[in-house]
Amino acid sequence: MLFTSPLFLFFFFPLVLFLDFLLPTLKLRNASLLFLSLLFYAWGEPAFLLVMLFSILVNYLLSFQIAKGKKSIFVLSIGFNLSLLFVFKYADFLIESANFVLEKIGIRLPAANIPLPIGISFFTFQIMSYMIDLYKKEVPLQRSVSKLALYISLFPQLIAGPIVRYQDVEAEISSRSRNLFDLEAGALRFIVGLSKKLLLANSMGGLADQVFSANPSELSLPVAWLGLVAYALQIYLDFSGYSDMAIGIGRILGFKFLENFNYPYFSKSITEFWRRWHISLSSWFRDYLYIPLGGSRGTQSQTFRNLFIVFFLCGLWHGARWTFVVWGLWHGLYLVIERKWGAPRNVLLAHIYTWVIFLFGWVWFRAESLPQAFQFFSALLNVNKLHSDYLPVGQILNPQLIFKLGVSFIACLPLIPWLGQRWSESFIRSAFVYGVAILILVLSLGSVATTTFDPFIYFRF
Repeated sequence: MLFTSPLFLFFFFPLVLFLDFLLPTLKLRNASLLFLSLLFYAWGEPAFLLVMLFSILVNYLLSFQIAKGKKSIFVLSIGFNLSLLFVFKYADFLIESANFVLEKIGIRLPAANIPLPIGISFFTFQIMSYMIDLYKKEVPLQRSVSKLALYISLFPQLIAGPIVRYQDVEAEISSRSRNLFDLEAGALRFIVGLSKKLLLANSMGGLADQVFSANPSELSLPVAWLGLVAYALQIYLDFSGYSDMAIGIGRILGFKFLENFNYPYFSKSITEFWRRWHISLSSWFRDYLYIPLGGSRGTQSQTFRNLFIVFFLCGLWHGARWTFVVWGLWHGLYLVIERKWGAPRNVLLAHIYTWVIFLFGWVWFRAESLPQAFQFFSALLNVNKLHSDYLPVGQILNPQLIFKLGVSFIACLPLIPWLGQRWSESFIRSAFVYGVAILILVLSLGSVATTTFDPFIYFRF
């Protein structure tokens, strides 16, 4: 079920709110929220719900021994969770990679063709964080299977994050409250996310798809760059839009999820980019992999090794394809370079450098294969092909799309927080904010009727 679908907006979400405000006790509200969260996940493919419930049950049973410090059981739980993720997400990738070698001697293994449960990477990392923190005595044992299930399956962040740690919502599961400010802030945040997805990201996605689906050899340099920039805008607005909606819904329900984005495209280095992009994932890898590996406490070569390991796995987490692995290593390479020599000191050059690096990185992320990525790089760098009769700029751009490109750029910059700091609280400010919110809500809801099925990019992870 999509946050942007009429079913969610006009039936499911109102039902969630109605029951959460109507039911008199927190126990009943939690039971209602758990049931509806499981229904939300099962809506697209009920069989996937069994996978998640199986994961929750196994981890719940193991958690009692882990809380006692049983290392062997802890290792078993980590192995179980990684194995579950491997079977559903990476089995075919491993078979395909093996076939690349085996076919040279006339052997080909059959594909497993195992369907990928939506959001399995997110809920697996989420439950692993609980088990690790439990073993380290950083969180108490949750003896209620229903409360643990609610933590894992909470529908706002279940499908595409942010990855919520148990310690951040433990108190709110057991005792949460909200006030008018929470309701207002949550509603405004949800509207912002909804408009990012429906009014901007989908339009940028249409432009990016048009360019990336073409033969790269037929693209002119300006069109190739236009398509790449459109994809960069799409993936940020799409993913941050989902996070905005998740945080907004959580705030309305009494949960305060941590921020997942902090204007990453305003960064002056790749190091800073990863402090601002997908914060819940980057902090997960930092706390549960990079630091345990030794972080930056060892020699310089050991630090570089740790960075490459983390970003190899970060790329692999995003998808079972070598393009994602290269994307992760691409970022790992520049983190190592910056650790060794630093980023440009001139502010303008630093911003340009960062944009070029992450834009080139998005080529690996968006391409369906390594050959396609290399071909697209050729189009981006072919200064001898500034014009092409195939897909000329004038054919794909129109005034409305140009306007949305401009608004999308503005949405990637911290302009609104900057203005908020300089515009003190007043009736005029409140009226302006509410007026803009109502306008973009009306425009967003109006686009719901004309929007075809267009899932969020991170649903496939």
